[in-house]
Amino acid sequence: MLKSLNILNYRNIREASLEFAPKLNCFVGLNGQGKTNVLDAIYLLSFTKSAYTSQDSLNITHGEEMAFVQGIYQSPEQLKVESLKLKEVGEFKVDSYTISCGLRRGVKKQFRKDKKDYPRLLDHIGLIPLVMVSPADHQLIEEGSDERRRFMDVVIGQRNRKYLDCLATYNALLKQRNALLKQYADAATPPDDLLEVLEWQMVEPAEYIFRARTDFFTEFEPYFQEVYKVISGSAETPALRYISQLQDRNIREAYIKTRQRDLILGWTSQGIHKDDLDMRLGEYPLKQVGSQGQQRTFVLAMKLAQALYLADTTGEAPILLLDDIFDRLDSERVERIVNMVQSEQFGQIFITDTDRQHLTEIIQPGPDAKIFHVENGQIA
Repeated sequence: MLKSLNILNYRNIREASLEFAPKLNCFVGLNGQGKTNVLDAIYLLSFTKSAYTSQDSLNITHGEEMAFVQGIYQSPEQLKVESLKLKEVGEFKVDSYTISCGLRRGVKKQFRKDKKDYPRLLDHIGLIPLVMVSPADHQLIEEGSDERRRFMDVVIGQRNRKYLDCLATYNALLKQRNALLKQYADAATPPDDLLEVLEWQMVEPAEYIFRARTDFFTEFEPYFQEVYKVISGSAETPALRYISQLQDRNIREAYIKTRQRDLILGWTSQGIHKDDLDMRLGEYPLKQVGSQGQQRTFVLAMKLAQALYLADTTGEAPILLLDDIFDRLDSERVERIVNMVQSEQFGQIFITDTDRQHLTEIIQPGPDAKIFHVENGQIA
């Protein structure tokens, strides 16, 4: 659980010091006032990067040279101790820690846990499970397969460190193979020996990633179906299927068979970097037949199912960020979603909305809930 957050010069938030409720935290304000920037700062502390840009300098307030974000977190064990109001913790392990990120123009970002730098930023992923739901999730439907593979990688990577290592290894080797393919595209004698060495090295991480994705979807499908049923009121029948070239071919042999074609193309046509998700309503592609509301419901179900899946498989309910989730959804679906995420199945939640009255009709502020007002980067 995120207990408190300090922000300095992050996007349009020049300075903020916030204490959060253990369950529900709502940020209300007009568009462009900074609500999403608060959620992005929380996202940064889980994934070491912004949800919206890979260029760190763009997150620094215009005209400033540096930005700083710091969060103090409490473990489930400490929350249990505090909820019982025990003076002697006894058998309970109390654990709180501070995560901070410093950004400075022209300098490598500094990311720390309790004032100690990480050897690799990758080593931090999974420490603070988090799921973000935002309007940008529509890219899962509209954009190419890169977005859908990223969905798989974010979920699996938060509970499987070896998966992230294999993914990093595979992508580095893929980059090398593509560089060789472009370099020797017109050569009379391409370097088959070098390509063969790279391909042998690619096989093991590719097969591990394929198995991890296959196992994930076997486990994930029931969560997705159940969440979609709750949100839609059983109005539609969704289908979500994992597609991979490795399902029907030996990847090592595929590299060899397509090597000449890949030299002409200048890139690698076979491998787990071509994996995709098939998203359907009934027997038809979601993108073609789904209304805006149905498409939004489909993606929401994927993301909320991700939160439940991580809670069950890691033993810790992830932080849930819901950014502008009420857009394009009817009131009945909105109420079902809010009622569902307030259940014990979900952990700490952060919501943004433009309509305070809309939120207060569903949510009553109290010990477990807070509503913040955001205006021009100021939060109260």
